[in-house]
This record gives sequence, C-alpha cells and structure tokens, in this order.
Amino acid sequence: MNFAPLSALPKGALKILYEIMRHVLRRPVVGIVVAAHTRDGRWLLIRRADTGTWAMPGGTLEWGETLRSTMVRELLEETGVSDPVFERVVGVFSRPDRDIRFHAVNVLVRCEVEPPESAPAKERVNPLEIREVAFFREDEVPHPLAMGLSDLFERALAADTGAILE
Repeated sequence: MNFAPLSALPKGALKILYEIMRHVLRRPVVGIVVAAHTRDGRWLLIRRADTGTWAMPGGTLEWGETLRSTMVRELLEETGVSDPVFERVVGVFSRPDRDIRFHAVNVLVRCEVEPPESAPAKERVNPLEIREVAFFREDEVPHPLAMGLSDLFERALAADTGAILE
C-alpha cells in the first residue's frame, strides 16, 4: 500500500494535523506574542479567521527555532512585516485557560516595525488563520482582543514596567 508523503497535503491541513497532535500529546506549547508598533504609535493587529476577532500576531516555536527567529517568522508570515526591532520581553504568561485549543506558555515581546510595503505573500499566509492585517492607534484598538490577549496588550503599553511572570 502506497501513501502520499505528508508534504503532499495542503498547508492548512498540515497545520490542523499539527494542532491535533498537540492535543494528543497534552503538553504545554511555547509561543510568542508580538506587541508590534510603529514609530508614530500605531499597533499592528491581525484579524483571526477562526473567531473574526483581532489579536496580536504570534505563534508557536518550531523545532530548532529561537524566540527571536520565531518573532521574525511569525511577523513575516502573518503580517508581511520584516525586520522588526526588538525592544524587550514584557512577560511570560501561562494561564491554562487563555487559549481553548491548548495550554500555551506565551512570551510577550515588544518591538518596533515599519508598515509593510505590500500584503503578506499568499504562499506564506494561511487563510484559515489570518483574515486581515491592520494598524491601529492606541485609542482605536478593538477590545476585547482574541484569546484573552487584552491584558497582555495593556501590559505591553506600560513602557516602564518590569517583566511579569504569570
């Protein structure tokens, strides 16, 4: 019996399979949440396809990645933004009920970005995940943010506070 390789599956199907495996393994996953802003104070958000609500970009680390390379990859894949300027780690958040899909340990980082010159490349963006990308002034940020991220966003706004461990 011949089976096609996993690489023959559509990218969206592979992501779903990956999510299922994390549930089966029942281990927390490490992720990064990126509070990205422009020099003029606009914040970068994505509209999630699954909930239709806005969130900060981010995702889980892949095998062999560093937090920094995950930040760069996720911003490029989800928003088309390249060359973020890392500012600081805001905190580490591990509340098990934050994400209904799995228990994630999220490292919240803050960075400065330039708006992308074009939309993210279609081959990079999973339409099952991201519906829209936009920049918002602080007073325009839609609340609540998806996946319980509103408190993380508020934490990222507090420029002079120390890092938090939740």
